[in-house]
Amino acid sequence: MKITETRLPGVLIFEPKVHGDARGFFVETFRQEACRAAGIELDFVQDNHSRSRRGVLRGLHAQAVRPQGKLVRCSRGEVFDVAVDIDPTSATFGQWVGVTLSDENHKQMWIPPGYAHGFVVLSEIADFEYKCTDYYAPEHEFGVRWDDPEIGIEWPLKDPLLSAKDAALPSLRALAAAR
Repeated sequence: MKITETRLPGVLIFEPKVHGDARGFFVETFRQEACRAAGIELDFVQDNHSRSRRGVLRGLHAQAVRPQGKLVRCSRGEVFDVAVDIDPTSATFGQWVGVTLSDENHKQMWIPPGYAHGFVVLSEIADFEYKCTDYYAPEHEFGVRWDDPEIGIEWPLKDPLLSAKDAALPSLRALAAAR
């Protein structure tokens, strides 16, 4: 498995080896010892699976209490996946990194606890899977606006479909001031 560091501390891109032939392919999607070798010492406790249609944007989400680390992948279709540093004490506060994840490239992204996360669907349908280091706690969930100009994420879609909750998220500046 190839593991690549990004410009955000701790955010990693995983590229598993794909064994394919005329029958299809086989890919190992998780290997604990590879995660440990990459510095991920946390245990995974919950797996999530979402299905969304083209143009849906989910995020940018995080948890204030029991923050989740997430190893994410797109098992069907294609998404543009993003991690944002939301720690005001960090040297990379407000910076983001994004990568296309798909059922063709088999890439995965590791988002450590304390980062905001989101993705937008580029294919007709996408199945997105999250391997999480802590349990979902909706009472502690918060987020940042997907289109905050101070973050400046270069989303490949301009008018995504958002939930009412995501459409009402604050800017990073407002979030930092409130915390």
